[in-house]
Amino acid sequence: MNQRIAKSLILIVLLLGVPLPLSAHENLPDIRLEAKEYPHILKCETACHKVKNISLAKTHRTTRPECQQCHVGIDKTPASPFLSPDKVFLPGTSGLVKKPDHQLAFSTTKNTPASNAPASTVTAKVLQKKTAGETDSMALIPEGEFIMGSNERWDDEAPEYIESTKKFFIDLKEVSNSDYEKFTLATKREVPYHWPGGKVPKKKENHPVTYVNWYDAKEYCQWKGKRLPTEQEWEKAARGENGNIYPWGNIWMTDKSNHPYKGSTGTEPVGSYPEGRSPYGLYDMSGNVWEWVDSYYLPHPGNTVTRGEYGKDKRVLKGGSWFDCLSYGCGLSAPTFNRSFFTPEVKNNSFGFRCAKTP
Repeated sequence: MNQRIAKSLILIVLLLGVPLPLSAHENLPDIRLEAKEYPHILKCETACHKVKNISLAKTHRTTRPECQQCHVGIDKTPASPFLSPDKVFLPGTSGLVKKPDHQLAFSTTKNTPASNAPASTVTAKVLQKKTAGETDSMALIPEGEFIMGSNERWDDEAPEYIESTKKFFIDLKEVSNSDYEKFTLATKREVPYHWPGGKVPKKKENHPVTYVNWYDAKEYCQWKGKRLPTEQEWEKAARGENGNIYPWGNIWMTDKSNHPYKGSTGTEPVGSYPEGRSPYGLYDMSGNVWEWVDSYYLPHPGNTVTRGEYGKDKRVLKGGSWFDCLSYGCGLSAPTFNRSFFTPEVKNNSFGFRCAKTP
């Protein structure tokens, strides 16, 4: 097989969205240059970009005239892959608690300054309770602008635009079975139906709670003195200010989350992928379980595409899950801008949540 045929085959695989073996990625720079021969994949029409073209389109959105017309961005020098907060919010205290110096230290590769360490080498330490599965640590997300949405894929994710939020706190990890069990015991609320004898399944204490609907999630957060995050807050916390495609950056990696493309058959313990954290240090913002947010399923500002599904009878879920939802037409669920929606009464084995709090 000559080199041009090999490259063509890899390009076809790339466009179809099939994960490539590591050896194939060595050829990707040349393949992406060749992709200039196929300008139709970079047209800025609603939902015209396919899953594996996201990075390619993002690369050209500020340099090619046909892309500049509908892509936006924040002109900032990218920050460190992790903006791990030096303070956390601990419910039950007077407010922000500064982390001890020894907990501000980052674990990085030898001789690599923490501030310049690549995302794959950073492991942030957070304040946690010793009870298995429970953490009350929250990241402080600063007030300001960020990139929300995308022009690269489905019409309900478009348009990409500049959004802003006030500062807020958000849980570093998804709510676990152990966390939720305390809530059910204290409030006498019905437990998830799949818990045998009403008890958390053995060895699943630190897995994210599932089979909870939007009302369950909302009332748990209120019980904790918190609330559900809005879709805008969730997306900012997942992608940072500069519009990451995935929480860890702009290149799809199969080993940074619990997702169906690695053959996942269910949830994994919360926080299992420290190298897949978001710019603010949040775990599992891609994969593991979809997360309910406190927003209706409505079009983004500037979106003129009519969808019969839009309405205030449905709530948004973010983040994708371990489950392959291609049969629902949702595509690759890993990107930070991905959206799902259901009526708030729905429960299943891939829906969970995390909480937020207004300072």
